[in-house]
Amino acid sequence: MKQARYWISLEGGTIQCVLCPHRCTIRDGTTGVCGVRKNEGGALVSSVWGLSVAASVDPIEKKPLYHLMPGSLSFSIATVGCNMRCAFCQNSDISQYPAHAGCVAGETLPPEQVVEAALDRGCSSVSYTYTEPTVFMEYMVDTARIARQAGLLNVAVTNGYTSPDVIRDDLAGLIDGANIDLKSFSDGFYRRLCSARLAPVLDAIQAYYESGIWIEITTLIIPGENDSPDELRETARFIRSLSPDIPWHISRYYPRYRHHGAGPTSVESLEEAREIGLGEGLLYVYTGNVAGHAGEHTFCPSCGQQVITRRGFFVEKKAMQDGSCSRCGQNIPGRFP
Repeated sequence: MKQARYWISLEGGTIQCVLCPHRCTIRDGTTGVCGVRKNEGGALVSSVWGLSVAASVDPIEKKPLYHLMPGSLSFSIATVGCNMRCAFCQNSDISQYPAHAGCVAGETLPPEQVVEAALDRGCSSVSYTYTEPTVFMEYMVDTARIARQAGLLNVAVTNGYTSPDVIRDDLAGLIDGANIDLKSFSDGFYRRLCSARLAPVLDAIQAYYESGIWIEITTLIIPGENDSPDELRETARFIRSLSPDIPWHISRYYPRYRHHGAGPTSVESLEEAREIGLGEGLLYVYTGNVAGHAGEHTFCPSCGQQVITRRGFFVEKKAMQDGSCSRCGQNIPGRFP
């Protein structure tokens, strides 16, 4: 265990974690909602610092990030734990491990070894992903500082349930890119299916954007839950209010964990959602979990040329020069090799 940051002392040895919007009040010997931040004798400790439950090399497109060094590799790590309880979680075996097992798990992998492994494997970045990096914030920040010194980029794949002050004070200038889940534009959805709230996620997205971190947004489309045209328009309009350049990834849902009330999302639904996003003025809307679909390519918003051709998580061809369309010279926002 390692002493954590982001907490205040209360009376009687109780503490309050201020890392995320839950603002958990934690008595001695107990943990917060995430199951990995614990009150030990009146001090908050992280029980997962340097304890990775997953470590692998992924294409950056798997995060998904399409405008941050496309075609590159990212060394990806995670610990157990999450500050949401999504009924449809795609990685519930590790994100919900503390709740199910009553303990933590993982292998020792300190920040220096993470960076060494990333460099040895030819990666351009380190990604904090698979579960929720907010709950292992100290591990992420400590690793990211060393990674930056080594010339690597840092990527957070997050549910956005993070205090805006933490984003502005500790992640700005350290995290280069983030893919943020905007699971729904309904507070009822967040409360019922995620044990969370919508407004803090919107605040976090704005904080990431205003901090100069490159962001892309992902919405997993669940039939009958968050796929109404009106809600999709609200989501697209919110993203557009920040910038039309922010990519929106619309992903196909498959039944997982405790949510079995709907089958897989139809390709037609994804196409309709993509058209809604483009119709609301977003310039880059992508379909996910459907390999070979036209929605996985990047098109120049000016002349329509296919500037990045993808198949699944891999880039097959680029028609760009110095971050711009090779045909018309239109700048494509993001960071490119």
